[in-house]
Amino acid sequence: MVPSNLLENAFHLFDTANAQDPNTEEVQGRQYPKELLYAQRMTAKLNDFAPDASEPLRLTARCQHICRWEIPRDSYAMNREGYLRWRQDLKKFHAKKAGDILKKVGYSDETIDKVSFLLEKKQLKKNEATQTLEDVICLVFLEYYFEPFAEKHPDDKTIAILQKTWRKMSEKGQHAALSLPLSENAKNLVQKALKG
Repeated sequence: MVPSNLLENAFHLFDTANAQDPNTEEVQGRQYPKELLYAQRMTAKLNDFAPDASEPLRLTARCQHICRWEIPRDSYAMNREGYLRWRQDLKKFHAKKAGDILKKVGYSDETIDKVSFLLEKKQLKKNEATQTLEDVICLVFLEYYFEPFAEKHPDDKTIAILQKTWRKMSEKGQHAALSLPLSENAKNLVQKALKG
């Protein structure tokens, strides 16, 4: 078993990298680097949802969006093809960034390969760790990012996104989603999505 101080060192370096994010998000009157806040929310949600998660999964949750701002969405065509290419390139980018940090910290190639596998979302619905990661991503989205998204988009688009999100989740993830502290408006949209 890898000593826990490696995990702490990796988290520290992931957080140091994400603290450079020029984009910020305000929470209770305080500004946070956007991707640093996202990474910390991912860790907290994973600890709550899957407290016995493996070390590679814990590492992956913390670096899932590492330095994402370095490849902005608007550097690709603003259509579905551009979006899909951006997402694929991001997965490789995150895997490379995370791998470099993990190697520097002293993790084995085996652990680095496991983190890369998870960052690239391989074998969704087939691999338990990949599915747990996807559930946590969806839960973090629903709890923290869904309402701002819904405010900017028409209901039909929001409902379609909810339905896609729901299909990606396991039954355990869906059950957890239904107990999230959502607003009445968000709950109504979820109910409409589930009926659709």
